Amino acid sequence: MTSLSASKSTALTGTLKVPGDKSISHRSLILGGLAVGRTTVSGLLEGEDVLATAAAMRALGATVKRHEDATWEIHGRGIGTLDEPDDVLDLGNSGTAARLLMGLVAGHPISAIFTGDASLRRRPMGRVITPLSRIGAAFHGRAGGKLPLCVEGARDPLPIRYTLPVASAQVKSAILLAGLNTPGETTVIEPEKTRDHTETMFRHFGAEVRVEDVPEGRVITLTGQPEFHGRDIVVPSDPSSAAFPAVAALITPGSDITLPAVGLNPLRFGVFETLLEMGADIEITNRRIEAGEPVGDIRVRHSELKGIEVPAERAPSMIDEYPILSVAAAFAEGATVMRGVGELRVKESDRLGAMARGLTKAGVRVEEGEDTLAVTGSSNGVAGNALIEADLDHRIAMSFLVLGMGAENPVAIDDARTIDTSFPGFADLMRGAGAKIQDRA
Repeated sequence: MTSLSASKSTALTGTLKVPGDKSISHRSLILGGLAVGRTTVSGLLEGEDVLATAAAMRALGATVKRHEDATWEIHGRGIGTLDEPDDVLDLGNSGTAARLLMGLVAGHPISAIFTGDASLRRRPMGRVITPLSRIGAAFHGRAGGKLPLCVEGARDPLPIRYTLPVASAQVKSAILLAGLNTPGETTVIEPEKTRDHTETMFRHFGAEVRVEDVPEGRVITLTGQPEFHGRDIVVPSDPSSAAFPAVAALITPGSDITLPAVGLNPLRFGVFETLLEMGADIEITNRRIEAGEPVGDIRVRHSELKGIEVPAERAPSMIDEYPILSVAAAFAEGATVMRGVGELRVKESDRLGAMARGLTKAGVRVEEGEDTLAVTGSSNGVAGNALIEADLDHRIAMSFLVLGMGAENPVAIDDARTIDTSFPGFADLMRGAGAKIQDRA
């Protein structure tokens, strides 16, 4: 176990290259593994979560290689021709990998057993099991649909029309992946818009995907059994990961950092929109499109923040960023009220509870509801002087290290190992910018 401690930092400066977008990296490997011909990926996030997806796609028959220049080359099998894996698919800590690959297997006439680490084995899979069962897949596992879980793919998959009960890009993507090997049209209706990387990348590889906004929400329709062709993909830096150094700069006096080539997808950008409303000095330059995704460079300077109310309808565009937003709120003047955040309770940990407990330990006033979190901050600072249980959650671990960079006294986390699932090299990158992060004795 690796315990780290962060202390009050001097100004953070420089250009910080954040690792590649995790969502796009997962999908690049999966879709490249289905495409005919060669797919090349540059900028792939080489964190443990994505590497687990790469290993799973090899087990399903794709050729996946990393070159010395850090580009990845994938030769796919074609839709409908996946191999049945010889061994269990271990997805580590990655709920995204587990749910997306369950969708992929569900639409093919093969069986696979899925498992993961202690955190992933606690996470509910029922929300993907329900629609995938309607397509024709069968599931055998622990009570509550938890891993380890055997998925028997449909021999004759059926197209479905499914309305998501809860906004979830993972569930939407699992259904669409199952629909790739399904004749006819598979339709997903989402009451609230979620990140649309799957739809964008399906089109990039050659699928027909229609999207229509109606009074009931957004309707996504996939025409099944397309022929995917290999493509070149440039993965932008992950906006979810960029939020950590951005908030660190905002709360550390004198800071001025640049985060190059960050994904600007509007369905992923809610945290930066919120920080701007709180008074953050954030400037976006060099906007461009790469592989269908908007990208830009983000400059962040220290700012005096103020508390605001974050509306529930913004949650789908920033669901992974509420932990680090809570840290920003701790240094803002007044109360920041976050609504519609109940989904945080079924992430890698109960993130709502973990943030409330940790911030309280560090001397921050917090009110936790079933679906809300209110943080009352002060521009006078945060006491700190706390040891935080990270709960095997990479975003909890990084959030409290950032808190320590601005607190009056050090903040430590008990276990930093899971940070590598999404942000390998986080501590070194922040140290290079001037942060005081050290091993805890």
